[in-house]
Amino acid sequence: MERTDLDLEQVMLLDRVQKGQRVDRDEHRLLESSGLVEGRYPNLIVASAIAKAAGDAGRHIRERGFDKQYYLDLILALVREHGPVTRRDIDQLLMSKLPDRLTEQQKLRRVHNLLQELRRSGLIDNQGSRSKPQWVAAEPASTEDSL
Repeated sequence: MERTDLDLEQVMLLDRVQKGQRVDRDEHRLLESSGLVEGRYPNLIVASAIAKAAGDAGRHIRERGFDKQYYLDLILALVREHGPVTRRDIDQLLMSKLPDRLTEQQKLRRVHNLLQELRRSGLIDNQGSRSKPQWVAAEPASTEDSL
């Protein structure tokens, strides 16, 4: 898809977004209303259609990341096949798969949030301590009726 309808200002703003430079809120609204950027302000990335036209689809996926369910499934597969696993094991699995635009601290926070979501939904349990977690797959609830 080629966009020949973009004016020079939009092209210059897209260039700034692609280079990771900051744009102000009004410029963000202009780009967003035209469907040229994705993400929440100020962490913007070029829209998928624009990235595809620029031949930068791979970079777009690395910056955007995958759906949350993908990461949850990876953690579950690791815990079920190799459990109990440590936080370090989970970090080694996920850190390279999280978006490149996130800082190391943001990636660690994302992994923490994913683990807590799985724990709260009853899919995994921490059988270790808070300082040395050992994540295991949760035992399915017993459905037997007591007599």
